[in-house]
Amino acid sequence: MEFSHVSVMLEESINGLNIKPDGIYVDGTAGGAGHSCEIAKHLNENGLLIALDRDPDAVIAASERLSVYKNAKVIRSNYSQLREVLDSLGIDKVDGVLMDLGVSSHQLDTRSRGFSYHVDAPLDMRMSQDGMSAADVVNSYSEKELAKIIFEFGEEKFSRQIAANIVKARELSPVKTTLELAEIIKNSVPQKVRRDKNPCKKTFQAIRIAVNGELEHLSKGIDDAFYSLKSGGRLAVITFHSLEDRLVKQRFAGWCRGCTCPPDFPQCICGNKPQGKLVNRKPIEAKEKELERNNRSRSAKLRIIERSADNNA
Repeated sequence: MEFSHVSVMLEESINGLNIKPDGIYVDGTAGGAGHSCEIAKHLNENGLLIALDRDPDAVIAASERLSVYKNAKVIRSNYSQLREVLDSLGIDKVDGVLMDLGVSSHQLDTRSRGFSYHVDAPLDMRMSQDGMSAADVVNSYSEKELAKIIFEFGEEKFSRQIAANIVKARELSPVKTTLELAEIIKNSVPQKVRRDKNPCKKTFQAIRIAVNGELEHLSKGIDDAFYSLKSGGRLAVITFHSLEDRLVKQRFAGWCRGCTCPPDFPQCICGNKPQGKLVNRKPIEAKEKELERNNRSRSAKLRIIERSADNNA
């Protein structure tokens, strides 16, 4: 099986993890194993890489590409189950975790997966290839529920009109394909919006996030990852849209802040200390050369946090 995916900010991610040759590392989103292979190359015979992915296509591809490294394990699992995976392997703490969020090039470019609004395909969008599909969401959610997820997960200001038109369309016949949905979206927004850019992006993103429970998994995943780090261990997260990035930024800020006392308190009484420190104050973005080579890296932001030495509970 051909699994095509270009790893985003590969060099920056590897440098950010500050890899120890005998360390234990987790790639929470193995995908085509680009990041995983590079991590494995930096490890000696005492090191260990654990590569996770919930997409069975990715697991097959990663297993094949990592088979040359004896210090690599590939496991089909969501990164939100990272703690459970480590427990099953008898591992308490790790030296680093990488998460490259969003949709892989393989998922976008494989027509049958139903992620793209550029080609006609069954409405699917399931990263794990099981459970509720995009067609289920589009055809069973109420108009109010659809408007809510399109507004909250897609930050789409025309969410109510889009939701209303989806419901009208499905009353005549179920909405089954990507281009059917794309046409409904296009007819729901002003002509000026259609001229400026493809209006489908935000709604497709919203439905994909709902189908895959992406924000819930991310919230649990980064918590488990951070608290599974050894002293000095690092968590590196690559985000691709504002909802992901906001969640990661706020969680990192909380771990670095420590004190949770109200701002008007004259002195700290909570006793909470910072649990981590930012490796880079501002997120790292793709360089011009990478943007020329891979346009999908344009919206990517890399944030890295290091676990503090005195908070390794």
